[in-house]
Amino acid sequence: MALKLVSRSQWGARAYRTPNGATPYNRPRRGVKLHYLGTAYSDRAHDKCDDYVRQIQAQHMDGNGWSDIGYSFVVCTHGYVYEGRGLKRRNSANGSTSLNEQDYAVLLMVGSSGLAKPTDAQLDGARDAIEYCRQSGPAGDWLGGHRDGYATACPGDVIYAWVKAGAPRPAAQQEEDPMAGITKQDIYNAVWRTDLVAAPDSAGDRATNKTWQPESYLKDIGNRVRSLTVTVAAQSAAINALAEKVGSGADTKTVVQAVEKAIADAVVKVSIDVNGPDAS
Repeated sequence: MALKLVSRSQWGARAYRTPNGATPYNRPRRGVKLHYLGTAYSDRAHDKCDDYVRQIQAQHMDGNGWSDIGYSFVVCTHGYVYEGRGLKRRNSANGSTSLNEQDYAVLLMVGSSGLAKPTDAQLDGARDAIEYCRQSGPAGDWLGGHRDGYATACPGDVIYAWVKAGAPRPAAQQEEDPMAGITKQDIYNAVWRTDLVAAPDSAGDRATNKTWQPESYLKDIGNRVRSLTVTVAAQSAAINALAEKVGSGADTKTVVQAVEKAIADAVVKVSIDVNGPDAS
């Protein structure tokens, strides 16, 4: 994601005190340390976040007596990255001069209570800040929490676990698939076993089963196809019998009786096939 950087002038930072506030790093940074507020915190609308960053700066400068806000960068819950001491000026948040010199300090605006879990947007913003430090700092690939090398609970267990997992970006949230869990049988039932429809007038069991499900038509069509197949076969047999009778010099009445018997035999067989099973 693109870094949403808020410059010091944009969030209304006070001027830092010199000379300490202007102290540069003496060597490339090993990596980045993550921090949290360590106090109760409640989320707020984004247009109030710069007020809170100014509050942190005031606490550090007026309460702690520091020359500026202590962090290199601050990340709000909306994923914006506020420039603190930035890439070139040494931070004062890691616990000692040597620790400050060693790594950048990035704060996530979450607390030890209240809002204690970072938002997905905030994790994305923190990842942006880490990559910005690595690419433009420069900073190495090392990644840790304030508690690494210093006796503190910071940055809290939730953020620390994320850091130790490599500070991954949140997985993209998938929209729920409306077809998830649908089986072939579910689709079949939806298509063929829905509202009842009127049975055709020619259905063999219409007197006792006037309404069908759509799948009943499949059975009826199958029976009708079988009926036609048998009828055609019977007619073919009758024609063959007719040809034999004619060839043998049989009288017309005998030939007609033979054909009628062959067709009647076929119709009886078809009637058994169609009306035997329940077509519903």
